[in-house]
Amino acid sequence: MESAANYDASQLLKGALDLVVLAVLADEENYGYEVARRVWAGGLADVREASIYGTLTRLYRAGLLTSRMAPSATGPDRKYYGLSAPGHAYLDDGRKQWESTRNAIDHLLDPSTGEGSR
Repeated sequence: MESAANYDASQLLKGALDLVVLAVLADEENYGYEVARRVWAGGLADVREASIYGTLTRLYRAGLLTSRMAPSATGPDRKYYGLSAPGHAYLDDGRKQWESTRNAIDHLLDPSTGEGSR
């Protein structure tokens, strides 16, 4: 077992990164690096850029994202991603599942925060 100093929080993020990326794109489409910047600005600075690009590719292939190419004033064309209809539905369901899971984990980690400790 690893000590607390060596705990790797990235393991917690693996299952949540899909939802994080979808949430970042929920209101407006954006290109990969800007998605990464928003993830980092949201407090997940340890997420690698390659992980975000891999997630974008996987979500696109799964039909949860749309994409389009657009010219950039500062370099090569950029690939913009947005949520497809199935992507919006997946995000909505994921938010509900996340809340349920978060509540259960919070209770297990600190039973005094739940409704009536056992």
